[in-house]
Amino acid sequence: MHSLNNNLPCLLVVDDDDTFRGVLAQAMKKRGFDIVEADSAESAWVLVQQNPPDYAVIDLKMSGDSGLVLVRQIRTLAIGTKMVVLTGYASIATAVEAIKLGATHYLVKPVDANEIVAAFGKHEGDTTAEVAMNPLSVDRLEWEHIQRVLAENSGNISATARSLNMHRRTLQRKLGKNPSK
Repeated sequence: MHSLNNNLPCLLVVDDDDTFRGVLAQAMKKRGFDIVEADSAESAWVLVQQNPPDYAVIDLKMSGDSGLVLVRQIRTLAIGTKMVVLTGYASIATAVEAIKLGATHYLVKPVDANEIVAAFGKHEGDTTAEVAMNPLSVDRLEWEHIQRVLAENSGNISATARSLNMHRRTLQRKLGKNPSK
């Protein structure tokens, strides 16, 4: 999506939370982007096929397809698009998958526009990133495992529950909680 507005770089903002998407779009517009908004991966994909964006901010968890599906689709069509995936429920599994599928960076909400702009500029890993000295708790390991299996099942709760040999409601309850430390 090359901008029609004064040669500004085009930024696609995809999030099913209308308020968050609107606030982020305004903040990014103030930072020099021409904004296109979508409320789902499916509607964003239609826009991308018409005119691929220079940049994209994609929410991970939306109704319908996940942001990971959209990342993969954009990467196949527009290899130069810089994408940042946002999530309120961070997990190692989804972060790794987002990067493997072609995202430039992965950020955990709450996040501000300056952090997103900085993430677009990251082209390499950070060798100074802090390495945790303590192992993950059992609860956190369970959370990570659930997230990995959920990603393998394309976000399908029922299929994930079957894979984990867990009752669907139990899985939903576990997913509704914030991840453990």
